[in-house]
Amino acid sequence: MPSLRRIALGLAALALFGLAGCRDSGGEGEHFEISGRLFVFNYRVATVRYMVTLRPLQPIGDGEVAVASFENPAGGDGIVVRQKIWPMSQKVTIESPPLECVAKDRPYKVTIRIEDAAGAPMQTIETTMASSQDQSALPDRPLVVGPFYDPNPALAGHPDGRLPGGRGVTCPAS
Repeated sequence: MPSLRRIALGLAALALFGLAGCRDSGGEGEHFEISGRLFVFNYRVATVRYMVTLRPLQPIGDGEVAVASFENPAGGDGIVVRQKIWPMSQKVTIESPPLECVAKDRPYKVTIRIEDAAGAPMQTIETTMASSQDQSALPDRPLVVGPFYDPNPALAGHPDGRLPGGRGVTCPAS
């Protein structure tokens, strides 16, 4: 009989470990994790943007919102993007408006706050992003314009996309 008692105790211990591993975080745990982050360089239209992808770790509730605060590479106030999160989403992609002054290998701070339908914070994710290239790799103006991708007339005589005045932006010293 002692062996039956050991087996019963062993099964009880396994059941307790199993329950501990399956516990729900009750809203206090992580709701999302970062599954991707990069700078998107679009040479055709001469822009660079932040892009962050989140993966849900729990079911998404109605009315949830992601509020991303990106460090502004040009200096000044941060760039804030507010985006609704759709309940059946397999991923959430947050993209900034076009940036200026992105420097290679410099870490830029990004904070993403997940809010519920009432605006109460559910989770805050902080990270940094660094570009593998400098914004100077982009042309000064879009290479093409219009729905038919016509060559940009502002670049006439400058097939490389470089203008004598550059992009017309003064960037802070890194």
